[in-house]
Amino acid sequence: MPEVTVGSTSGYLAVPTGPPPGPWPGIVVIHESWGLNADIRAQADRLAVGGYLALAPDLYRGRSFVRCLRDVFRQLHAASGSAFDIIDAARAALAARPDCTGKTGVIGFCMGGGFALLCAPRGEFSAASVNYGEVPADAERVLAGSCPIVASFGGRDPMGAKPPQRLEAALTALDVPHDVKVYPDAGHSFMSTKPAALVPLARLARLDYQLDSAQDSWRRIFAFFEDHLRPGSA
Repeated sequence: MPEVTVGSTSGYLAVPTGPPPGPWPGIVVIHESWGLNADIRAQADRLAVGGYLALAPDLYRGRSFVRCLRDVFRQLHAASGSAFDIIDAARAALAARPDCTGKTGVIGFCMGGGFALLCAPRGEFSAASVNYGEVPADAERVLAGSCPIVASFGGRDPMGAKPPQRLEAALTALDVPHDVKVYPDAGHSFMSTKPAALVPLARLARLDYQLDSAQDSWRRIFAFFEDHLRPGSA
C-alpha cells in the first residue's frame, strides 16, 4: 500500500495482487472534500481487487482541507488550475507503468466527482465515473467530446434532482455512452463509510452510507469500466 510521488504532490497507489493477470488498466481516483483519507484509500483498494491499477493523488498537497478547500473548488469552477495538473500527472504516471495497458479511466466522489466529470471531455481518459459530483449548468457545451460516463446520485441529496437530470440530458443530446442512475433512498456521499461517532450526524445531514445503493453503484462502475477499459474495448 505505497505512498508515491505524483507530480508536485503525493498519492496512494493500489496494485492488483490476484487475477486477472497484468498488465491492467489504470484508474485515477479523485478524493472528496475531506482529502486523501482512509476512505479514499479503501476505494482505491477496491478498484485494485477488481483488477485495476488505482492511483489517488492528494489535490491538497499535504495541507489540510480547511486551508485548501476554497482554492480547489475555485479551480473546479474555473475548469483549470494545479488540481487538473495533478490529475494529469497521475494519469501519465499510470499510463507509463509497464504493468499498465495504457488505457486509463477516472473516478471521483463528491468534489472529486465534479473533477472527474470535467476530465471526461479532455481526451485523455477512456471512461469516467462520477459519483454525486457537481454538474455544470451548461453541461451540454462543457461535455462535448466526452468519453463514456457512468454516474451515481442520491435522490435525497441536498444538491437536488437537477444535477443528474442535467447530466442525463446532456449526454443523451451529445450521444455519449452513459449510465446515469439516481438512488431514491440515498443522500450525498452515500458510497463512503463514516466513523461510528459521526454516523448520527451524517444521517441527519443526509450524508450517511447506504450499503445497497453503494453496492449497486460499484456493480455498475465495474461493468462500465470492463466495457470501456479492458483490451478490445472500443
